[in-house]
Amino acid sequence: MSDPRRELLDLIVEHSFERRRVTLSSGRESDFYLDLRTTLMRPRGVALAGRLVHDALVAGPAVEAVGGMAVGAVPLVTAVLAAAAQAEPPSALLGFFVRKQAKAHGLGRQIEGGFSPGQTVALVEDTTTTGGSTLEALDRVQEAGGKVARVLCIVDRGEGAAEAFRARGIQLEALYTRDDLPV
Repeated sequence: MSDPRRELLDLIVEHSFERRRVTLSSGRESDFYLDLRTTLMRPRGVALAGRLVHDALVAGPAVEAVGGMAVGAVPLVTAVLAAAAQAEPPSALLGFFVRKQAKAHGLGRQIEGGFSPGQTVALVEDTTTTGGSTLEALDRVQEAGGKVARVLCIVDRGEGAAEAFRARGIQLEALYTRDDLPV
């Protein structure tokens, strides 16, 4: 029987990890790069990530919806919802995503999907460095009347995100940390 956590980490290292000097979206320089989209856009990778994040959500404080900042969190939110549908019993978890800016047409929403004011939600992200984009999503959700109870990521690079969330009263939950990578 395979270990899903080990299998996902192996896929991340094989397909998403590169040892080279890069500038991250935070502006920081790093000697390794993680592009989890290359793992999340593989059938086995997205299935494992969805299942493991869903399992983590179920094991902790209850939330009504899961979401994150577009475009990065959308594949992971979708994977978590697919895992929720396959759970026994199936979960009623809803999904949403936060746009950088409200749409200039239609209903002009900045938060799309199964979100409504008053909900208790979890935010997810594939990789966190400083937590910037998820902190931005947290602000938008709170402004819209949501209660962010949890923040989960697949990999925490260990470069300030956990501290940034702790300063906001939320613990960052990570499936993997920098220590799990071959850095």
